[in-house]
Amino acid sequence: METVVAHPANKEQMNAIKAFMKALKVDFKVQKSPYNAEFVAKIEKSRQEIKEGKGVRIKVEDLWK
Repeated sequence: METVVAHPANKEQMNAIKAFMKALKVDFKVQKSPYNAEFVAKIEKSRQEIKEGKGVRIKVEDLWK
């Protein structure tokens, strides 16, 4: 069989997914993220800032200078 991975954005979506799976009698398991939510939020914020052109870029050849 295949594996389906869902990424619900909020608790409401998670509850809907669980209800759907139970209604279809599909076995499923819920795993918590091994990462701290605050840490993940910081990383996502940094990625967004880079996309917006903010931040400092250092060339690879300048890293050890």
